[in-house]
Amino acid sequence: MRDAYHEELDALSDKLVEMTRLVRSAMARSVTALLDADLRLSEEVISADEQINKIDTEIEETVFDLMARQQPVAGDLRTVITTLRMSADLERMGDLAVHIAKTARRRHPETAVPPELQSTVLEMGQIAERMVAKAGSVIASRDVEMGLELDADDDAMDRLHRKLFDILLSPKWKHGVEPAIDITLAGRYFERFADHAVTVGEHVVYLVTGQRPQEIIENS
Repeated sequence: MRDAYHEELDALSDKLVEMTRLVRSAMARSVTALLDADLRLSEEVISADEQINKIDTEIEETVFDLMARQQPVAGDLRTVITTLRMSADLERMGDLAVHIAKTARRRHPETAVPPELQSTVLEMGQIAERMVAKAGSVIASRDVEMGLELDADDDAMDRLHRKLFDILLSPKWKHGVEPAIDITLAGRYFERFADHAVTVGEHVVYLVTGQRPQEIIENS
């Protein structure tokens, strides 16, 4: 009976890793749609979000079922609670990729990203992809050190986010208000996506050690 229980716990981890894979794909396609004004890709990202939401619902239902049937304590309780929180973070990351895809769809057939910002937006998308891929590895391996690295990875995203604003606020900006709003929102979506990836890493650190990352840093 307990073996079956722990198999269910392992299955939850597998579902989280699958969510990271789907979220990474959504982010990659939404960035391409944004830069290339690709309506087909935009629609694919938007419709595929249902699959991410479905796994999130499955995880939630399984967690509640396990808590009712098994009444987990100690480490097992920490596992089911952090699983629920990580699932919520990943579901939100999927939503943020959808927001980027909707920006691309709204501006089609024009591109929402002016030429001077294309490389910056592309780099933000690449960082976002790497961070969610690393989050998946952290979930699968429960690697505390790798989980702590995500905070440093987020610093690169924050620098690019600031770079966007420097360009938008420059006297040389000549694209008007609507593109400025699009870029401001897209930058925020990327920045929040990275923040959620950091939070997933923090949850894994807590799951493994019982400590928050800041506590580990202060005690090291």
